[in-house]
Amino acid sequence: MEVIQLHPEIAAEIRGVSMADVAGNDDVYRAVRAAFEAHSVLVFRNQPTNDGDHIDQIQVGYSAKFGPLETAKVASLGEGTPFSILTNIDPVTRGLVPPTHKEALRAKANQLWHTDSSFRQTPALASVLSARIIPGVGGETEFVSQRATWNRLPESLRAKLANSYAWHSYAHSRGKIAPELASQREQNALPPALWRMRWRNPVNGRDSLYIASHTYAIEGMPDNEAQTLIDELTAIATAPGHAYEHVWRNGDVVMWDNRASMHRGRPWPLDKPRHMIRTTIAATDADGVAELRPPSMPRKTA
Repeated sequence: MEVIQLHPEIAAEIRGVSMADVAGNDDVYRAVRAAFEAHSVLVFRNQPTNDGDHIDQIQVGYSAKFGPLETAKVASLGEGTPFSILTNIDPVTRGLVPPTHKEALRAKANQLWHTDSSFRQTPALASVLSARIIPGVGGETEFVSQRATWNRLPESLRAKLANSYAWHSYAHSRGKIAPELASQREQNALPPALWRMRWRNPVNGRDSLYIASHTYAIEGMPDNEAQTLIDELTAIATAPGHAYEHVWRNGDVVMWDNRASMHRGRPWPLDKPRHMIRTTIAATDADGVAELRPPSMPRKTA
């Protein structure tokens, strides 16, 4: 197995082993898990894509080695299954959805800097995204290291954030794109979640800033001050030169650590299809969630 670093702060390509090797061999899994803990983003090239059921099984088997799988959230394509389907192809007509379609608006929301599932009552350890149909241009995914961000912050600010808690809401991030993008059913199923703003990796002790486009408030701080700080932290994290941009190829699979990174999709021409399948691995106490949880506090509305 080779681990090829792709950016000074984040991301590595894994060569010499496949996702199927990881799923079927504990020694290979341990080597890939070590690379995941070190680099936060892993790229696998040339994975099988010509048999949807086969690659689905490989993706689930690979993901399940890292922990329990989330089910896709309510009112989404793939709801109730391990697969979140990110597509601009209408599942009924097989044509491309218009720009005002919910899936097109969701794609725009995914172009905000975020980390997956911070709005859930159990946050995510990692996401595994498989490219099934990609446009010839655009549709890249960018990643930034929240570990590197944490290290760039002034020591006094790190000390403050280490014991601060932020509110995350799915409806908040979707509302940035369209007021009604998060349905009432989604809002009922996904109430706001409160998490510590520092996530410490229990394997290597490295700290990461934990914010996202879903973050809308900081406990104990006036809302205007909190939003200003969240915007400033996001700008520091995503400053020029700090992002790895993944240009997708057929057969690519990318895995990222939601504890230690933010990512965003990039636009692509509306007349080009894009179809991606994501599995998401829920974090456990062994992944550091125990320290992320706050003391008992009243819930704040979004």
